[in-house]
Amino acid sequence: MKAQDCLQILREIKDVAFATVDEQGQPQVRIIDVMLVENGKLYFCTARGKDFYRQLEANGQVAVCGMNTKYQMVRLSGKAHRLTGQKAWIDRIFEQNPSMNAVYPGDSRYVLEPFCVDNGQAEFFDLGTEPINRACFSLTEDKVRGKGFRITDACVGCGKCRQKCPQQCIEQGAPFRIRQENCLHCGLCAEVCPVRAVVKRGDQL
Repeated sequence: MKAQDCLQILREIKDVAFATVDEQGQPQVRIIDVMLVENGKLYFCTARGKDFYRQLEANGQVAVCGMNTKYQMVRLSGKAHRLTGQKAWIDRIFEQNPSMNAVYPGDSRYVLEPFCVDNGQAEFFDLGTEPINRACFSLTEDKVRGKGFRITDACVGCGKCRQKCPQQCIEQGAPFRIRQENCLHCGLCAEVCPVRAVVKRGDQL
């Protein structure tokens, strides 16, 4: 599994949730078609008259989420930017997505502007396996920021976290260790730890 694989899942789902922030700082979400995916980049388009377009131009920060029929979820967060060569990109998008011709027939297609997300972080979360499986990827060379929880050297080895873990992904040791690829990020281990040895991850992997 790589970042490109995550983007390809979003392309196969196609109709995914795109979130932005409006002028008042309020979250806004809508369903948008993923039009193209290639070389670690995700492409989509929207009309210039839409609030979505205005929010993209003003800020560009987006969060994208979709789940397929296998209960595999992909989340993507990053910054979208408008592409130059608008007509060429829109023509290519319509070539790859012919159903768009019924929505924007003829030259009306050129009210659309093409955008690309080519940076940020993708997260894969597979609920269709036991235990669950997850992984994080960067679309660029940047390091992935750690999520979830980790067990520090303050661990006294009591085993309460391991006993309570819903996915049984905590291994005995000194200190105990969380298998990050199977962790739900639920935080139950942190709640039951008597010495507060379980802390949120925020360091660089």
